[in-house]
Amino acid sequence: MPVKPFAVIAGVGSGTGSFLARRFAKAYPVALLARNPESYEALVKEINSDGGKAIGISTDVSNEESVKSAFKTIAQAYDDVPCAAAIYNASGGFVRKPFLETQVEDLEKGWEVTVKGALFFSQATLPLMLRHAEDQSAEHPPTIIFTGATASIKANAQMATFAGPKWALRAMSTSLAKEFAPKGVHVVHAIIDGVIDIPKSQEMLKDISMEARLGPEDIAKTYWNLHTQGRRGFTNEVDIRPMMEKW
Repeated sequence: MPVKPFAVIAGVGSGTGSFLARRFAKAYPVALLARNPESYEALVKEINSDGGKAIGISTDVSNEESVKSAFKTIAQAYDDVPCAAAIYNASGGFVRKPFLETQVEDLEKGWEVTVKGALFFSQATLPLMLRHAEDQSAEHPPTIIFTGATASIKANAQMATFAGPKWALRAMSTSLAKEFAPKGVHVVHAIIDGVIDIPKSQEMLKDISMEARLGPEDIAKTYWNLHTQGRRGFTNEVDIRPMMEKW
């Protein structure tokens, strides 16, 4: 019987990460990473109760040793199987303020999670995905997806310290795609262009119609569809927005 690989999602909470976890848990055992256990405990229980398999690990993605420790835990829990899908949904340092009032700490907060975290996460997952790429019987190529934002391609006023790391994440994703696609790993950067209809956004969304809100379930569906693409048709960047979004 073939070994079943796992999926890992960094940046899991009550929002988009939970929808991603539920979708990928339909096909794989999942490992859910978040700094605060409260972000994943109920979700892990839900997935396991529904017949899936999930573990949650308290992880500071901006800390290399914390990431390495998380993947040691995953290897122990899932018998050192390869990785089929990895999603970097973690983000930090969202700041909107006049540039002349900006502190270097504002940039560092975003850089630590968005860029350093993505580097540590990629270095932990890619060797496991290369192992999976060697399995010619695998249903789908191994896929790593980075969650970007409008700021990944459009630096609006008063958002320099948020856009900078997001642009850097996009550049990292592009470089990884060019290096690892020939080895069978599908690398994707997803531009999330709009306000996501999740609990923490409700105050911002109170005067916005449903058609102008990004559905987290639609984002999860798109990520899954990206994962199922064959080796002869990789999408390396995609933008996702609601029908009423101006762009």
